[in-house]
Amino acid sequence: MRPFEGRRVLLGVAGGIAAYKSAELARRLTQSGSEVQVILTRGGARFVGPTTFEALTGRPVRESLWEGALSHIDMGRWADAIVVAPATADVMAKMAAGIADDLLTTTLLAARDRALLAPAMNTRMYEHPATQRNIGTLRSFGHPIVGPAYGELAEGEVGFGRMAEPEEILAHLGRLLEPESRWRGRRVVVTAGPTWEPVDAVRFLGNRSSGRMGHAIAGAAWRRGAEVVLVNGPTEMSPPPEIEDVRQVETAEEMGAALRDALLDADALFMAAAVADFRPSKPRDDKIRRSGGMTSIAVQSAPDLMATAKGNASDDCVMVAFALELGEGGEASARRKMQEKRAHLIVLNDPSEPGSGFGVETNRVTIIDASGAAETLPQMLKTQAADEILDRAERYLPSD
Repeated sequence: MRPFEGRRVLLGVAGGIAAYKSAELARRLTQSGSEVQVILTRGGARFVGPTTFEALTGRPVRESLWEGALSHIDMGRWADAIVVAPATADVMAKMAAGIADDLLTTTLLAARDRALLAPAMNTRMYEHPATQRNIGTLRSFGHPIVGPAYGELAEGEVGFGRMAEPEEILAHLGRLLEPESRWRGRRVVVTAGPTWEPVDAVRFLGNRSSGRMGHAIAGAAWRRGAEVVLVNGPTEMSPPPEIEDVRQVETAEEMGAALRDALLDADALFMAAAVADFRPSKPRDDKIRRSGGMTSIAVQSAPDLMATAKGNASDDCVMVAFALELGEGGEASARRKMQEKRAHLIVLNDPSEPGSGFGVETNRVTIIDASGAAETLPQMLKTQAADEILDRAERYLPSD
């Protein structure tokens, strides 16, 4: 799976309770196609034993500096990327001071590339001036740092100190492994999820969109180095944790307002949200009672956000529309929509096909470009489809 397939990842596991998450990180990396070599510190082995990591990675765990005279040099050269998770206060202090007294710290000092660090510790240890100074030093050395997160800690306390979840670490590691891309430094706006149009104080008109496709595109664009703005409808799924600029909306009107602001200086818009076509003409502020005998709901057209987006974006902004069509005639309808919206690409999918559409992790899409050429992709994970869509949209980016 891009960009992990065939890549070599060195995973350092230090002594902290968060080491149990590192086992899941090793599993996810291996499943994504990476070769994973684990270096386990003496403290780390007290929390998760080497047998666990060997079973997950299929490689012997390295623990001792004395297992080979040049093993610390060889592993640093071997790795395409290095991640330390958990990165304890002790390990980070040693790295900041240039101390190398075990296999992990010696390898980190000798490695050609900087390591991605995922701190994990008690909140008071994290907030201590010495730790903050060390983190600042490590950032100045070029080590990217993800987390820590705020939440409950092992000691029953609450605060910053939780290690970032494996999903977030994977995203940041993927950004390090991603080859140079024309998306790097671009401003990308993505819409995701449904819109809810209120009928009364408790009811709404909506659809079954989960937001997965839009979230996948936002994550893939961020991984390629883009500055991503995610305009997110009301979904049960959490946005990708690496996306910092998430603008939560509910109605089509609110999404339109968010887009007007987000599209300033945007290089691309991916309109993956399933925006309502209609909204109630006169939504009620109270709850409509059954005894009221309502037999119909008067509706009016909701704002056509893709049609108005062109007026809020620059002439060079790449516009990618999405079309959900059922049965025969779907492609012809999508082509008409692409012309009406003046989009560079339109992505068509049919939710009636098993494994496609709402609420599932896979999709089969047809991508139609401005020349009229249509390409139907095999059914694949939405995360993989996102990369395929980005590859084709990249062709329309203006030259640097």
